[in-house]
Amino acid sequence: MVIDERDREHLSRVVRDGSTPQKVALRARIVLLSADGVPTGDIMRRLSTSTPTISRWRKRYETDGLAGLLKDRSRPGRKKRIGEAKVREVVQRTLQEKPSGATHWSTRSLAKVVGLSPASVQRIWKAHGLKPHRVRTFKLSRDPRFVEKLQDIVGLYLNPPEHALVLSVDEKSQVQALDRTQPGLPMKPGRAGTMTHDYKRNGTTTLFAALNTLDGRVIGQCLPRHRHQEFLKFLRTIDRQTPKELDLHLIVDNYGTHTHPEVTTWLTRHPRFHMHFTPTSASWLNMVERWFREITEKCIRRGVFQNVDALVKAIMDYLDANNAEPKPFVWTASMKTILSKVRRANEVLETLH
Repeated sequence: MVIDERDREHLSRVVRDGSTPQKVALRARIVLLSADGVPTGDIMRRLSTSTPTISRWRKRYETDGLAGLLKDRSRPGRKKRIGEAKVREVVQRTLQEKPSGATHWSTRSLAKVVGLSPASVQRIWKAHGLKPHRVRTFKLSRDPRFVEKLQDIVGLYLNPPEHALVLSVDEKSQVQALDRTQPGLPMKPGRAGTMTHDYKRNGTTTLFAALNTLDGRVIGQCLPRHRHQEFLKFLRTIDRQTPKELDLHLIVDNYGTHTHPEVTTWLTRHPRFHMHFTPTSASWLNMVERWFREITEKCIRRGVFQNVDALVKAIMDYLDANNAEPKPFVWTASMKTILSKVRRANEVLETLH
């Protein structure tokens, strides 16, 4: 090979430079040794390389010069092995069909039908945002007074009346005192805490709660049953624990105990109580449901209770901690936003039927 002096000096610097990538240094050495007349066999032994490699970089220098040695050529990506028609088939079957004997596709079941690998099906699902294994629950209210009740309750959240308290009230019934069959192991670095999957039932209690939507404080009471008698007892508790000069606006659902004749009679004798009923199948409007989720996740679900008294004590301890540093939930959804979502959901249901 014949190279000019400027290329020889440049390649020599490349070889001497300690920061040069090894693959580039190898190419430079091949060209320099070839220019010095060193036979191919000797170059192979000196550089521990092969004849095809030596031939490739000799030809690359002859055609592309120094740039061909110092920089790799751009390579085309691997050609797509799955055509657009096959991708459309996967998406269409996922959205519009169900497998025989099952409620939804898995990557393996669909892969068998369309003739692809499970990994390919998974990649197509990911690219199109498809997750057949997941499902979300919903329920649209059919209450004929839905808009009226919605406006009433959202109005209480966003624009509460003066000289009054807005209390979100509900019952968490059948809270079980569960004891594990064996002691669990504590959490340690690299391992989660453990608890047995089975349990012993040691009775139940019902948690009555009234969430003050203004400051996040909760009036709570655990009672053994879930009847109108217990609800009346809780109403008396609310009456005792709130300032007498304030009106009380209670947001409740449509459970029968809330409209029992004895409850109605008691409310008539206590005119500062004003009941606001959520639409049917719209418990999400009752803000205390969000608080029930908090106490379930943080206090009840992973608790170990040998009796109902231990469960009640844990609940009341959580209440005390909550009321020591209350954090109110902030309602942000407007009437317009809610009604827009309900309208779209109804339109979709109507098209399906």
